[in-house]
Amino acid sequence: MKRYRQKFYEKNMLNYVFTICATICSSISSVLLAGLLKELMDLAGGGSMEGLKRCLVLTLAVVMGFCAVFLVMRSTKYNFMRKAVTGYRNLAFQDITAKSISSLGKNNSSDYISALTNDVTSIESNYLLAEFSMLESLLTAALSLVLMFYYSWVMTLAVIGLCILPVIVSVIFGSRVAEQEKQISDCNAGFVAMVKDLLSGFSVIKSFQAQEEAGALYADRNENLEQIKCRRQKTVKLIELISALAGISVQMGVFLLGAYLAIRGQITAGVVVAFVQMMNYVLGPINQVPVLLADRKAAVGLIEKLAVCCAEEEDGKRTESVSSVGEGIRFEHVNFSYEEGKNVLKDVNLEFDAGKSYAIVGGSGSGKSTLLNLIMGSYTGYEGRVTMAGKELREVNADSIFDVVSVIQQNVFIFDDTVRRNICLFKEFPADAVESAAFRAGLKDLIAEKGWDYGCGEGGAHLSGGEKQRISIARSLLKESQVLLVDEATSALDAETGDSVTGAILDINGLTRLVVTHKLDEKTLKRFDGIIVMRNGRVAEQGTFVELMDKKDYFYSLYQVSRE
Repeated sequence: MKRYRQKFYEKNMLNYVFTICATICSSISSVLLAGLLKELMDLAGGGSMEGLKRCLVLTLAVVMGFCAVFLVMRSTKYNFMRKAVTGYRNLAFQDITAKSISSLGKNNSSDYISALTNDVTSIESNYLLAEFSMLESLLTAALSLVLMFYYSWVMTLAVIGLCILPVIVSVIFGSRVAEQEKQISDCNAGFVAMVKDLLSGFSVIKSFQAQEEAGALYADRNENLEQIKCRRQKTVKLIELISALAGISVQMGVFLLGAYLAIRGQITAGVVVAFVQMMNYVLGPINQVPVLLADRKAAVGLIEKLAVCCAEEEDGKRTESVSSVGEGIRFEHVNFSYEEGKNVLKDVNLEFDAGKSYAIVGGSGSGKSTLLNLIMGSYTGYEGRVTMAGKELREVNADSIFDVVSVIQQNVFIFDDTVRRNICLFKEFPADAVESAAFRAGLKDLIAEKGWDYGCGEGGAHLSGGEKQRISIARSLLKESQVLLVDEATSALDAETGDSVTGAILDINGLTRLVVTHKLDEKTLKRFDGIIVMRNGRVAEQGTFVELMDKKDYFYSLYQVSRE
C-alpha cells in the first residue's frame, strides 16, 4: 500500500509543494481580509480619511495577492492531480499485468476493472483533492481562531467549546463510511462482471428468448448497487446534519455573546463583524472536515483493496530463468489438482523433444489444457517435475518462460487497430521481420486484398476466425518463440479453415509445437511427430498416427467415433 501512496508524489513533489504553499497563502489572505473588514468597520464608526486610504491600499494588495495565489494553485494543483492519478493508475496496471496467470485468475476481472476506473475516481476526489481541501479549511480556521483570540478570548473559547461535537461525529461515523465505500466498490465490481456477461452472451439470451429474465437479473443487481450507495449517502448526510447543527449552535452562540459584549462596551462593532466573517471560516471545517475525513478513510480502504489484489505472490520466489527450450520439455511423475483431492493429472510422464510437433488429444476434462498450463508456469502446486532445458519450471520466473513460449488459444486477443499493429502487439519491429512473419502465418492473401492498415474492428469483428488465428501465429513467429502451445485454436472454425490453420502451424520449421485438438483428421494427424492420448488425467497412449491406429486401442476408438 505504501508504494501506491508514494506513487502520487513520485516526480511530482514540485507541483505538490507549490500547491501546499499556494493553499497556505490562500488561507492567510482570507484571514487578512477578515481583519481588514474589522478595521473598515471601526473606521466607519469614527476614523480618519488617512486611515481609510491606508486600509484601502492594504485591501487591494491582499486581493491582488489572493488572485495571484489562485492562478498559481490553478496550475500546480491540477498538474499534481494529473500526474498523481496517471502514475497511480499506471502502477496498478503494471502490477496487475505482472501477476501470474493463476494468481490473476483468483480475482474476477471486474475487480480490476473497478479498481482502475470507479475506485480511482473516488480516490482522486476523496483522497487527493480532500487533502488540499482539509489543509485549507483547517489552516484558515486555525488562523481565524488566532485572530479571534486576539480580539476576544472569551468569544474564542466559546467557539472552541462548541466545535468538539463534529470531531466526535467524525470518529463515530468514519469507519462506517469507509466500510460502506468498500461495499460499493465490491458491489460495483460484481455489477460490471454481470453486465459484461450479459452483453457477451447476448446472442444466447436472444436465442432462448430470455430477455425478460436477463432484464430482471440486471434490475435486481442494479437495485442492490443503488441501495448500498443510498445507505452511504444517508450516512454522509447524517454526518452533515449533525455537523450543520453544531455549526448553527456555534454561530448563534457567537452572535448572542458578541451582542452582549458589544452592549457592555468590551468589544467594538468591527470585532463583531470580523467574528461573523471568520465564523464562516470556522464553520466550514465544522461542516466539511468530518465528511472529508470519513471520505478519505474510505479512499484509503480502496487503495488497500487494490494493494491486496496486486500483492506479489509466489512468482517473486521464482528466481531461475530459461533462455531456450534446450533438448525439450519433460514431465516426470506429475500429479496436479485445481481442487484438493481431485487430481486432474495423474502420474504423467512425457517427453516433448525440441523442434518436433505433438498433437494432444482426448475427451473433455482429460487434462489436455492443464498440460499446457503447467508448461506456461501458470501453476506451481504440482507433484513431480516439469522441466524445460533441464530446469524445474516452478522455480523459473514466468516472464522468463514467456520469452521462450507463445500460446494460441481459441479466443484470440484482437484490438481495434490495424493488421500490422495487431501482429506487432504494441511493440516495434523491423518491417521485413513483420512481413516475413505474416506471410509465413498465411496472411499474404489478406494483406494483398486489404492492406497492412486494414482496421480489424473491436475484438476482430472485421476478420474471419481463420484470419484472427493466423494473426496469433504471426505474433509468435515475430516474437521468435521456440515453443508454440496451441489450445483448441481451431475448435470454432470450419473444417477447411481449421485444417488450413493447423497446416500453417505444422509448416513452421524449427519450432516445438504442442497442439491440443479435438479434431481427429487423418491427413493432419499424420503430419505430427507424435500424438499424446489423454484419458482421465493419465497418458493412455502415445505414438504416431499409424502406430496408434495399428494398436486399435483407446485412440482407435476415439478416431472411429469422430468419423461417425
